[in-house]
Amino acid sequence: MRMAAMGETVLVTGGTGFVAGWTIVELLKRGYQVRTTVRSAAREADVRRAVGREVEAGERLGVVVADLTADAGWDEAAAGCASVLHIASPLGNGAGDAGLIAAARDGTLRVLGAAVRAGAGRVVMTSSTAACTPAEPLARAIDEADWTDPDQPGLAAYRRSKVLAERAAWDFMASAPQTSLVTLLPGAIFGPVLSRDQLGSVGIIQRLLQGQPPALPRLAFNITDVRDLAALHVRAMETPQAGGQRFIVMGEALWYGEVAKALKARLGAKAAKVPTASMPDLVARGLAAASPQMKALLPLLGRTQAFSTQKAREVLGFAPRPAEQTVGDCGASLVD
Repeated sequence: MRMAAMGETVLVTGGTGFVAGWTIVELLKRGYQVRTTVRSAAREADVRRAVGREVEAGERLGVVVADLTADAGWDEAAAGCASVLHIASPLGNGAGDAGLIAAARDGTLRVLGAAVRAGAGRVVMTSSTAACTPAEPLARAIDEADWTDPDQPGLAAYRRSKVLAERAAWDFMASAPQTSLVTLLPGAIFGPVLSRDQLGSVGIIQRLLQGQPPALPRLAFNITDVRDLAALHVRAMETPQAGGQRFIVMGEALWYGEVAKALKARLGAKAAKVPTASMPDLVARGLAAASPQMKALLPLLGRTQAFSTQKAREVLGFAPRPAEQTVGDCGASLVD
């Protein structure tokens, strides 16, 4: 298999997304040609506007229509691409939990199939630490050999979709040795936004700036800076010895209250609505009955877990930004 070289074309799936946007920026700055996918041709202008905040794309950025839930467009998207960075993740779109899980798994297989047929040398896939977190806390740091049990009771659909999609990817690529797979497992992804579209984890910061929730539950976030993650996608694509490996990629963990303090320290009066009161666990558990987001986070209430990033540091040169800086930059971009 051959690694992509500068000037060659790289496919990035999900061009309107938070992580994909920064990854496109990183690739363009490094001299690659980039092709990205959108679900509707009407979104091309949004992609170009977001990327244009950081780099002049011009003709080096191509946009094609392809949806994770349909076969059409994927062979065209991957044709001639030296590598594929599969970052797109389904949003559910009212399809329910089963629809979300199917879209994540089947969409991943569509992308991988197109990459293999196109002769791409490498696929880098964005997974999540949701795919490597056991149901009960471990006495040791979680590493890349750990997997989430997709059948554990109470597992949120998003977390289940991540583990099933990554499992399906590794199973599929076992029969395609000419294309190597790398998966990256970030935590909560924060950092400056290029647009307000598909904010993902950044919605947590946005809600804090709006004063929500009014009190802060005992939840901790293992934070990944979106700019670090974008650079790691490119390094994972370029580094021969990364092939066939998973990498946990996250920086420090901050409790909700520490995230709030970081926003206030950075933004001052602009963070006036950010709450400071603590939420009792009993109240958080009660809210879970009415809030799907809180229900999904409930297994993590009061829990911290160490993750090992040694492999990413050694193989990919991972050196994460300070978490407070990531949170501050995220908040500043949202109020800008």
